[in-house]
Amino acid sequence: MTARIRKAVFPVAGLGTRFLPATKANPKEMLPVVDKPLVQYAAEEAVRAGIDTLIFVNGRNKRSIPDHFDKAYELETELESSGKLDRLEAVRNIIPPEVTCIYIRQAEALGLGHAVLCAESVVGDEPFAVILADDLIDDDAGDGCLAQMVAQYQALQGSILGVQHVPAEHTDRYGMVDVEPVQPRLGRLRGIIEKPPASEAPSDLGVVGRYILTPQIFACLRTTTPGAGGEIQLTDAIDALMHKEAVYAYEFLGTRFDCGDKLGYLQATVEYGLKHPELGPAFADYLQSR
Repeated sequence: MTARIRKAVFPVAGLGTRFLPATKANPKEMLPVVDKPLVQYAAEEAVRAGIDTLIFVNGRNKRSIPDHFDKAYELETELESSGKLDRLEAVRNIIPPEVTCIYIRQAEALGLGHAVLCAESVVGDEPFAVILADDLIDDDAGDGCLAQMVAQYQALQGSILGVQHVPAEHTDRYGMVDVEPVQPRLGRLRGIIEKPPASEAPSDLGVVGRYILTPQIFACLRTTTPGAGGEIQLTDAIDALMHKEAVYAYEFLGTRFDCGDKLGYLQATVEYGLKHPELGPAFADYLQSR
């Protein structure tokens, strides 16, 4: 029987230092793109892919994330009494009622691999997704990047990494992969290196913030020693996993905005502003006037 991807892990404990002072008291995942925070876009993508359990691995000073997904009785009462029903609908329907949110504390900032390992007790013995909210992926043609990857998992029954072509000068920002082509946009992993210089990168394909992983990744994470930056790197555990089972790299369809970077965040704001149903035409006129 094919296992269904029901759970998604959102590592949201990072400090967001590139956006200071904006992120001094506010998580980077709560930075808004037009009128929704990054973490909500990520959650919506997961729900469209059939996920019904959202697991947030957070840290200190991240109360605004659970507050965002919680019910806000006073706000809803005020909106209803003042007749602002469209805004009330937006607040009530951030996620569907059948979707469960679970919050896990990552006590120390020990890296992405450690954050994923923190979710083991909730994930259990199931395949699961990992979504990095600051990678905002726009897929106008379908249900989102994760839905594409879930479809690939159903066919392959193996771990899958979302990848894209990256410029040579940016290889030191990504886990770079070496793949054996299987079909268009899909390859089997032969190697993966965390943030190499361009001269050492095995290809121009870099891993972005979308993963589907089998539960065997947890055993690999438990034996992974600290790597780049003194952190437990998910990349290192994936390297160990591919020697035990097939791991694939999938070139997703869609435009990815690196919202962990100020320029990428501004680009996302412009693009999402232009297609906003209320603001788009007026915003386009403004940009044209510039």
